[in-house]
Formats: sequence, C-alpha cells, structure tokens
Amino acid sequence: MIIIQDVLISDDVVEQEFICNLSACKGACCWEGDYGAPVTKEEERVISEILEKIRPNLSLESNQLLNKKGAFDLFSEKQFTGTTLHKDGSCVFMTFDEKGIAKCGIEKTYEEGKIDFKKPLSCHLYPIRIQTNEPLKFEAWNYDLWDICSAACTLGKKESVPVYQFLKEAIVRYKGEEFFEELDQAVKHLND
Repeated sequence: MIIIQDVLISDDVVEQEFICNLSACKGACCWEGDYGAPVTKEEERVISEILEKIRPNLSLESNQLLNKKGAFDLFSEKQFTGTTLHKDGSCVFMTFDEKGIAKCGIEKTYEEGKIDFKKPLSCHLYPIRIQTNEPLKFEAWNYDLWDICSAACTLGKKESVPVYQFLKEAIVRYKGEEFFEELDQAVKHLND
C-alpha cells in the first residue's frame, strides 16, 4: 500500500501491468456489467448541460432511452448514481467507431472539439476503482481485475506498463501533475 496525500493506493495499481487493447476486447467495458459508469454530482450537472451536443453521436435507440429514462440512474444496491443502461446492459452513451469498436459518445464529441468534458472520471480511470471514506477524509484506489480485460493485461505485461503509468492522463486530470509525480517517485523509490 502506498499513501500519497489523502489517497491509499493498492499495490496492484503500481505492480500490475495494463494497456487497453481495444482491437481485442472491442470496448466490452461499455456493454458488460450490471451497473452504469459511476458519476459524481458535478459530472451529472456537466453532462446534463452538454447533452444536446452529445446526442448527434448517439444511436436512435440511445436517444430514445435518454428521452424516456434520462442520462442517469440510481443503482441502489451499490448506492451510487451511474449512466443509464439499455436492457442489454450497454451504456446509453456507447457508440461504435468505423472498426466496430465501442466508444464513448461523450468522448467522441470531446474529440470533435464540441465540448471540453472528456468522459466520466470513473471510465477514464478504469481499471482503477475509487472508494471514498468521507468521515475519515481519504480515498482508496484499487485495481479492478475483470476477465474482459485479459488482453489489456497481456499487452501491459508485454510492454511492461504498470496500471498507474497507463492511466497517467486520467490521474493528472483527477489529482494533478504534482500528485502523479509524487506517486511516480514513490514507486521508483520502492523499486530501487
């Protein structure tokens, strides 16, 4: 376990290796699972404000679901709000690129320069999952090992890229460059 500022980081985050391999998994994390992508209250607000700009990148079915149920759902068993899911389990924001790989419609709109919000942080940080302990004012970061990501683990091992290094952009987005550098230096110190 590493502690950086107010964050407890599991050893797996720095020891396991991972690089998303979309050509192998086809973006299965966008349609597998029982819950939508967790979103914060601030992300709900932002996505709601930019929703009309995202809609053109979504399927007719997703737009109909947005009209019927909205963009977010409360997943009471897990006690969090997440993106709405279709009956088949796919995210309401899922779309496909020209190669048939699932992609986030929010991220596609961001890449087109139409919005300045990339995607929910929970998606950007995956396979890190964050648990927050509000009374004690700390977070715990854990590596979420999921069988649909086996190709990502294989590619990460081949390229020797630890989870936290693969997620540098997302970690910097969330916690800042200084936090990432502190984490990186701690890992290098432990490996000396």
